[in-house]
Amino acid sequence: MDYSDLKYDMEEFESDQDKKLPHPPLVKDAMRTESIELPKNFDALSICSNFLNIINTRHSSRVYTQEPMSLLELSYMLWTCQGVKQIRGKKYATLRTVPSGGARHGFELYFVCQNVEGLISGTYHYLPMEHRIEFLNPIEKISDVLASSLCDQLWALKANVIFYFSYIPYRTEWRYGYLAHRIALVDLGHVGENIYLASTSIGLGTCGIGACVTRICDEMFELEGENEFIIYAQPIGKVNKEDFVEEKSFYEFVEKEGL
Repeated sequence: MDYSDLKYDMEEFESDQDKKLPHPPLVKDAMRTESIELPKNFDALSICSNFLNIINTRHSSRVYTQEPMSLLELSYMLWTCQGVKQIRGKKYATLRTVPSGGARHGFELYFVCQNVEGLISGTYHYLPMEHRIEFLNPIEKISDVLASSLCDQLWALKANVIFYFSYIPYRTEWRYGYLAHRIALVDLGHVGENIYLASTSIGLGTCGIGACVTRICDEMFELEGENEFIIYAQPIGKVNKEDFVEEKSFYEFVEKEGL
C-alpha cells in the first residue's frame, strides 16, 4: 500500500469516536476490595539529574544482585511509566508520565513482586488513578511459573519485580479503529524507554522482554485473553556496576560466530 492509498483509507474511515459512541473506561476497575497506598516522597531517592549521563549509561541489565528493593523505589518505577498526572475533560482521557497516541493509554500494568520491602511475594495490579497497588494472589513454585511465562529466560527470575503490561484493544480502537495496533506498538516503546531511563536514574537495572507466553501470563493475572491480554514484560532489579562485565556472556555468540 502506498501513501495515497493510506490517505484514501483514512478519509473513508469513521471511528467509534466519530460515531459519538461511549468511550471505554480510562482505566480498569480495581480487582480487589483492598489496596495499598504508595509513597510519593521521591525527593528522598538519590535520583541522577544529569540527563545526558542517564542516556549514555542506559543499557539492558540481566544480572541482578537480589538485594531488597524499597517500596519507594517500586513506587517511583510505577509512577514514571504509568502515573496519571491529569484527566482531560470530564473523563475523556488521562495525561500520564508517558505519551500515548490520542492519550488513549491502552495498557494496564501488573507485576510479580519477589523482593520488595514490606510486600508479600505474588501478583499485583497497579491502580494509576490513585497511585496504589492491589495484591492479587500468591504464586506457588514462583520460579517455575515465571520461567514458563517468559520462555525460560532464567536470568529474569532474579529481578526484584517483573512488570507485565496488558493491552486492552478497544481503548485504542475507539479512536483509531483498525489502525489501533500501530498506535499500540509505538506507545509500548514509549513505556519501555521510560522504564529504562527511570531505572537508570536511581541505579536499578532492567531489560525489556517480548517473549511472553500469553496464555500463562493471562492466567497469572486473571485475564480472559480476548479483550485484555499480556503483550510485554520488563524485569527490574538491583544491580552492581561491577557485574556489568557478566552481561557480555549473553553475547558470546557474536564472537563465536564471527558476527
